[in-house]
Amino acid sequence: MLLHSVDLRTTGQFPALLLDYLDQKPSLKEFYNVYPTLANAQELITQRTDFPIEKRRTLVSVLEKQYEGLDKVPDFSVLLDEKTFTVTTGHQLNVCTGPLYVIYKIVTTINLARALQEAYPDYRFVPLYWMATEDHDFEEIASFHLFGKKYTWKGTYSGAVGRLNPHELKTVLDELPEQVPLFEKAYLEQSTLADAVRCYMHALFGAEGLISLDADEAELKRHFLPVINDELLHQVAEKQVADTSARLETLGYHTPVHARDINLFYLTDGTRERIVREEGTFQVLHTDLTFSPEAILQEAEAHPERFSPNVVLRPLYQETILPNLAYVGGPSEVPYWMQLKGVFAHYQVPFPLLIPRNFALYVTTASRKRLEKLGLSYEELFTDRPALRRLFVERHSAHTLHLEDEKQGFCQVFDDIFQKASAVDVTMEDAVRAERARLYKSLEKLEKRIRKAEERHHETELTQLQTVLDKFFPKGTPQERHDNFLNFYLNDRNFLKKLLAAFQPLDFRFTILIED
Repeated sequence: MLLHSVDLRTTGQFPALLLDYLDQKPSLKEFYNVYPTLANAQELITQRTDFPIEKRRTLVSVLEKQYEGLDKVPDFSVLLDEKTFTVTTGHQLNVCTGPLYVIYKIVTTINLARALQEAYPDYRFVPLYWMATEDHDFEEIASFHLFGKKYTWKGTYSGAVGRLNPHELKTVLDELPEQVPLFEKAYLEQSTLADAVRCYMHALFGAEGLISLDADEAELKRHFLPVINDELLHQVAEKQVADTSARLETLGYHTPVHARDINLFYLTDGTRERIVREEGTFQVLHTDLTFSPEAILQEAEAHPERFSPNVVLRPLYQETILPNLAYVGGPSEVPYWMQLKGVFAHYQVPFPLLIPRNFALYVTTASRKRLEKLGLSYEELFTDRPALRRLFVERHSAHTLHLEDEKQGFCQVFDDIFQKASAVDVTMEDAVRAERARLYKSLEKLEKRIRKAEERHHETELTQLQTVLDKFFPKGTPQERHDNFLNFYLNDRNFLKKLLAAFQPLDFRFTILIED
């Protein structure tokens, strides 16, 4: 596989906060802990050396229970060692893994663990996938795109998606163009969607050392109970996030996350609803459940698993129960984690290295040959489509298609007319300006007609260009955010190994993966 790197700014796809973070803009230093480099990881290792053994024991116990029945189960006891740390990514339980970038997050995390292992051989680094089993947005996980077709798990569901019955996906599996035993085994033999995702992730990446964790467990949440109680009684997170967000917004950045007064849901089978406080009473929205302050603390003590952190507290929950050094996230995740720096500081939990996942465009041999024939560079692919069409036509035309010299001459002529008319009668200035604008627009229209006429002479090549762009940006969406990995894996069972060999976890550029 051939590799080509493109600067992230060139693509026009990434938020300014992420780009300035990667450029180490001094004004952003207060919003993260340590800039992500292998050398700087030593500081996080030092901060995490006192991670409590009782939390390690709970983590190992939960993982051993969750992996029961799977083949070639990892030796989780390594997590009991104070010199063992995790590097983590997280995502929703998308059907059949969802878009490509989910796989990219996993691969980046595995490669990061390997890079750390090589840099610090006296320690152990375990890649971990945090499954968003408590998420309740069913529509966001229910679809994926394969070979130009959208496949959807139809239905109306509420509550934590990790608890759903995956057997209902049989209708989706039956619609696929070919059988995929990997997903058939996972979805049709496991009893919950969380178990199914763990099953196929283990099949895909277990040999690479990946561990998948479902944190929807009472034992794990008991370690988070002090934060749960504090959030219920004192609502600390909202103020911390608001203060941090205000400082970021003052610097001119968009902040994607907004905290609520209480950043917890009440979670039971089939229900995940916000907890709100009104006039001293806690209520679970869209239910008849109400609690006094004393009663809700008793409920949390007896059933911590019923208290589910939202997007604001989930990262803190993760870092509370894991001996974690780094979080691998997408272009929106890294900025929203930066909004949470104050929350981590308040609870004195080490803030992890924030590492953007690898971003990529996969170019098949057929697409590569077509692109070479068209004579376009990979950087030019990120130009907006109308501009790219103009660029292509101008590059391949034997004629001059613009009227820049003529427009410049026209402006000079009207400057002279303006001077003469003004000398005769100053009231004619507006009339001259209006006529100049009208005629200039006519010139621009003529220029467009000349371009359109030349485009007709290149209709075949422009159709080929459109076909390439539709491959790379299906329906205008970047390939990695649209296509499922099966688009490539079904034709090449070494696809994942190629990704593992190609991606560099701390190379913060956009990677073009080119089949040779």
